[in-house]
Amino acid sequence: MRIVRRSTVFTTTVLAVVIGGGVSVMGAQVWPTTGAWGGLVPAGGILLWGLRGALRRWRVARRPIPPHWRSWLQSHVPLYSRLDNDAARRFERDLQFAMDEYSFEGVQGVEATDALRLSVAAGIATLLHGRPDWELPGSRSVLFYPDRFDDEYYGGGPGAAYDGMAHQQGPIILTAASAEHSWARPDDGDNVVLHELAHLFDFDNEGADGVPSLVAPESAGKWQALVRTEMKRVRRGQSILRPYAAEAPSEFFAVAVEVFFEQPHRMADRHEDLFEALVAFFQLDPRTGRQTQEPEAQPDEHQAGSAT
Repeated sequence: MRIVRRSTVFTTTVLAVVIGGGVSVMGAQVWPTTGAWGGLVPAGGILLWGLRGALRRWRVARRPIPPHWRSWLQSHVPLYSRLDNDAARRFERDLQFAMDEYSFEGVQGVEATDALRLSVAAGIATLLHGRPDWELPGSRSVLFYPDRFDDEYYGGGPGAAYDGMAHQQGPIILTAASAEHSWARPDDGDNVVLHELAHLFDFDNEGADGVPSLVAPESAGKWQALVRTEMKRVRRGQSILRPYAAEAPSEFFAVAVEVFFEQPHRMADRHEDLFEALVAFFQLDPRTGRQTQEPEAQPDEHQAGSAT
């Protein structure tokens, strides 16, 4: 997650120049001596408006991470413990961005504690660590339910089978128990937080078809063929992925992401092609915490990182 994204800077600058320049030209025609300076006001306003998110992130990145957040990461997130100092600071910074920018709300008496909020923010930082230019698609609203719920979001009934649900347009819903369990045993290949967040990559495409939206178009066919092969293995009981992965290509991707981050050595041994495809997608080897491509540093990141 970048503090400043080049695309944002470019778009904002172009808009400021075009509108500010237009105002300057019109002002110069009306007031030849001073009218040209009038374009500075709208140009400055556009720059401040367009870069307000970057300024907020810069302020967040300069705050030291609370010690109990770092302790939680060390005891719950294996990937974090494998990172070198610079990568760990960047992971912490992404966690801070998520904690600041996402809204977390407890439903029906659930308190959105730091532990629950950290469980989601850590999932976001994990999925994006190898791809610092990416932002997680979809909603930035998270609801914590007290119990499992059904398709109508009611809990406790016979049809209440869901521990989590992600929407293309709408909040991410998790039960408090599933969010806590996701990181309680971070090597069991069962992480509802990662599962639901992984769906957001799929939803950003045209429907949940199991092809993550950020997969290069020229690779989509190979990915679909790999998914079909691996789903057959799941149905035959020859896969380390749980049976739910065979429900649909979208569920296959989400389940595979859970196992990729929580049982990377096992996946690499048993499903080498799938593992390598996910390494290429996330540009990260979770066995070592190393990125497969070094991120291109931005000038602001070194300064902000040193402040954390």
